[in-house]
Amino acid sequence: MHIRRLPADEATVRHYIEDLWLPYNRELEQLVDGFSLANDVDIVDEELEHRLKRHETEGYRVWVAVEGAHAEDNLAETSGDFVGFITTDIDESPTVFDRPHRLVICDIYIKEPYRGTTLARELIERAKRRARASGCPELTLEVDVENERARAFYEKLGFEPSRHTMVATVAGN
Repeated sequence: MHIRRLPADEATVRHYIEDLWLPYNRELEQLVDGFSLANDVDIVDEELEHRLKRHETEGYRVWVAVEGAHAEDNLAETSGDFVGFITTDIDESPTVFDRPHRLVICDIYIKEPYRGTTLARELIERAKRRARASGCPELTLEVDVENERARAFYEKLGFEPSRHTMVATVAGN
């Protein structure tokens, strides 16, 4: 298994979206109340445009875990399977606040046959290395309140709750 940074080329990002990002979000649709993908757009093309723009920013990174590939394989053409990913972004603290920059884990996903292996830990370690290299002394993430398995896993890795996100529906929308 190799963990590689996802390059910002269209073919590779499309492969990532189709093999990892879309299955991850389809799974979230089944698990998370109020989460759904749009029905009236070409999801892959829209997400491809969005991801390519994100790749242009300095703080954003994606790493993919590939099973059955060689380390030097072109990810767009690899015969290996994309089995997991982690995305991170740097949350820079404005100078008016007394807090450090943070590396945010935006998303992490492991395909079912690879859950319970060391892959999630390896992806988190990749994010920690990036945090250290970027001068971010903190690593943050959000997890669904009902996802007890994920919460327990993150707590074992040293994550602690620090805030609660609350959502309210606005009448008339």
